[in-house]
Amino acid sequence: MLTNDRRSSAAKLITRYAQRMLIENALSDAVRFFHMDALSSAVGLKVDFDMSLLVIASGLYRLLARTMRGYADAQARLIFRDLIDMPASVEVSTGGVQVHFHRRAHLPIVSASGLLNTRLRCPGGTICRCG
Repeated sequence: MLTNDRRSSAAKLITRYAQRMLIENALSDAVRFFHMDALSSAVGLKVDFDMSLLVIASGLYRLLARTMRGYADAQARLIFRDLIDMPASVEVSTGGVQVHFHRRAHLPIVSASGLLNTRLRCPGGTICRCG
């Protein structure tokens, strides 16, 4: 291992390296799932914006996965397949956002998370509700 940090201990340097690898692996997974390899423009601003959206989307997937039993370390593709890709109706109004899952949607893990029939405060003061 090469470093110019002579003050930190070997254990600290190895721990930091491992943390960086976890971040790089998460970004690699997100790039594969959210198709960041198919950028539509070579303009620097476009790439930066796309990468910012990728990091936000990946973070939102991680937050959702944390509330689901058994998905804390799952990759984005598995989270999407098992938790997000299901039939639902979404109503957006000035009073809030409501998500109604279809009766045949497979929801045992989502049901166990406690998110269904929960009112959430969204930015702007609107109410978001799943049920």
